[in-house]
Amino acid sequence: MRLPEFGLGTFRLQGETVINSVENALDLGYRAIDTAQIYGNEADIGAAIKNSGIATESIYLTTKIWVDNLSKDALVPSLKESLNNLGVDSVDLTLIHWPAPSGPVPLEEYMIALLEAKNLGLTKKIGVSNFNIELLQQAIDVVGAENIETNQIELSLYLQNRKLVSFMHQQRIKVTSYMTLAYGKALKDAVIQKIAEQNGQTPAQVILAWALAKDYAVIPSSTKRENLASNLQAQNITLSGEQMAQIDQLEANSREVNPEGLAPIWD
Repeated sequence: MRLPEFGLGTFRLQGETVINSVENALDLGYRAIDTAQIYGNEADIGAAIKNSGIATESIYLTTKIWVDNLSKDALVPSLKESLNNLGVDSVDLTLIHWPAPSGPVPLEEYMIALLEAKNLGLTKKIGVSNFNIELLQQAIDVVGAENIETNQIELSLYLQNRKLVSFMHQQRIKVTSYMTLAYGKALKDAVIQKIAEQNGQTPAQVILAWALAKDYAVIPSSTKRENLASNLQAQNITLSGEQMAQIDQLEANSREVNPEGLAPIWD
C-alpha cells in the first residue's frame, strides 16, 4: 500500500481523547493513522481500531521508534511491543522519530536495525523523521533510497523547507508534512483567511489543499468530529495558481519544533 496522502495525526492525544478522535476519523473515512512510541497512545489507538470494526488490513498504520530504542538490541523488541499495543502483527510504516545526532547510537546501527525489522515482517515500509539533507544522505548510503519511504518533517506555510524537499524529490522519497497548520497560527493568517473567504472554505482546508497540491502527505489532528470531516474535504479542493503563489510567499523560516539533542542542524 502506498503512503496515503491524507492521514490522522495523534500527537498529544491520549486516553478517551485519542480513542474518540480515531473512532470518529475512521467512521468519516480516514484510513491512515500516525502515532509514535513516545506519544504513549498506541494501546488506545489499538482499542479504537478494534472498536471501529474496521479490518486492520485496510488501515495504514505508522509508528515511530523513540530515541531510547535506537540501539540494535532495543529497536526490534520495542517495535514488537508497539505492535502488541496496537493489536496488529505488523504496521505499514515505521520511522526513526529523531536522528539524535549527539546520542550514543550511530545512524548506521539504527538504520540497519530498522531494515532488519522490515526484513522480519514487523513493518512493511521504513523511513525517517526530522532528518536534514546530510543525515538523509547517510541513511540512503546505509539502506538505499528505495528503502526510505518518507522523511516526516515540520513543514508549514512559514517553514517550507524547500532545499530539503528538493533533495527528497531527487531521491524519490515522499515528503510527509507535520505541523502543517503551524500549531494553528497559520489559520489566523490574513492571506489564508482571504483565500478561504474567496473560496467559501475554511483556513485549514486552504492550507491542507496547498500542501496536497505540492504532493506532500499530511497528517492533521483534531478532537472535533466536524473539524475531522472538514479537513478531509481538503482533498477535493483545487487552489488557483495565483492563490498557490500567494501562499508560497508566506515562507518565513519559522520553526515550531527544535528539541535540543534530538534535532540536527537544519538546512
